[in-house]
Formats: sequence, C-alpha cells, structure tokens
Amino acid sequence: MSIEESLEPTLSIPQPSMNVRDARDLYLTENGFTTDEYESDWGWLSVFGIRFAIPNSKGRKRGLPLHDLHHVALGYGTDLVGECEVSAWELRAGLAGYGWFVRYLIFQATVIGFLTAPRRTLGAWRAARGQRSLYVAPLAHATLMTLTVGELRAHLGVPVAGVASTVPRRHDGAN
Repeated sequence: MSIEESLEPTLSIPQPSMNVRDARDLYLTENGFTTDEYESDWGWLSVFGIRFAIPNSKGRKRGLPLHDLHHVALGYGTDLVGECEVSAWELRAGLAGYGWFVRYLIFQATVIGFLTAPRRTLGAWRAARGQRSLYVAPLAHATLMTLTVGELRAHLGVPVAGVASTVPRRHDGAN
C-alpha cells in the first residue's frame, strides 16, 4: 500500500452482529449522504470528480435504498472503483423489475470499472455468482431494518464477512 492510499479516507466495515439500520446510518453519515435523496426529485452522481444532478426516477427512488444496503452487506466503498464493484455485483446478482434508467446507470458503472479497475471489477462480478441482490430477493423495508448485517448477508447468499477484498474507500465529496 502506498502512502497516498494509506491517507485516503476509509469506511467502517459493518460487523455481522450489527443491526442493518445502524450499519446503513453509519454508511450514510461517513459518506455525507442522507435518506432524503431516496424521495427527492433529483439525485447526485459523481464521475471522475465531476458532480452533477440526475433525475430521481421512480425506479431509482426504489433502488437507491437497496443499493446502499448492498454497500453495507458487500463491503465495497463509494469511491469510483467501489461503485463500479457494487454495480458489477448488482448486474450479475440481478436487476429484475428495474427500468432502463437504473439498468443503464449500473451497466455504465460496470463498464467504467472494467476500463479503470478491471481486476477488481471482474472480482466483484465473479463474487456475485450464486448470490442475489435485493432487487431480485426483496424484503419489506421494515423487515430489512430489523435484520443484523449477518442475516442480510445470508439472505443475499453473501459470505458472513462480505465480499470486498480491499479496504472500502469514500468518494471524493465525503466528509
């Protein structure tokens, strides 16, 4: 690990015994996110350090809370490579019921991952084999919030420690 990497802000890795609501809230706080974006008309996307507003479609409003829980369960960061990893995992683990806009965002991030961090993106793709996303294995939000992180991982078919093979890093705009 280089000096620069060791100075990058990292994210906490939720322990299997941690409550999903608490783990999600910690993830949001560490990244400067809130649940407000789950229902707002516009969301934010940052690519290569450029931040821009995107319409928050019905599908994105429904999928974003689940995407955040994928970060919690899998252990991938919110930096560019982490987003590419979680997108590759989601693409392989299933996107049933989500429209073209959400599928496009996930596919686009996966392609960017294969171009910028091919080994890690391929690793995320491979890790998803036999696993299922919350997009295809939904649980009611109230139920999800009462699970432990370990129970969430088991529901997704994810190993008890998650699947990320590197320390999760925060995105550039994080606190």
